[in-house]
Amino acid sequence: MNSPWSSAYLRFLQRAQTLSCDNDVPLSANEKALLEAIALAWFDHAPLTVRQAIGIEHLGSPATLHKRLAALRTKGYVEDMLVDSDRRTKLLAPSEKALAYFDQLGGALTAPDG
Repeated sequence: MNSPWSSAYLRFLQRAQTLSCDNDVPLSANEKALLEAIALAWFDHAPLTVRQAIGIEHLGSPATLHKRLAALRTKGYVEDMLVDSDRRTKLLAPSEKALAYFDQLGGALTAPDG
């Protein structure tokens, strides 16, 4: 028998699967994982640098992560923020498009059953 928590989470996953970041240019599961890592760090007020993002070993090699990061930028989900004290350092932040996608996911999480 499923617990109420597992049932709630599985309903959320079911609803989330019906959402698309962008119907024209969907994100792969690996791109979503990198976007989530970038967004979580940003949400915690500790945005990742590009170097930190491409160093997340459990998401892939640096070369692979660099390509995924470039794809997220091209698709409009990630923006660079320059650091005033060091123009060479770029911090990563979710774009308005990414925040709108997370808003859709939040809606799926709180949607009533039916």
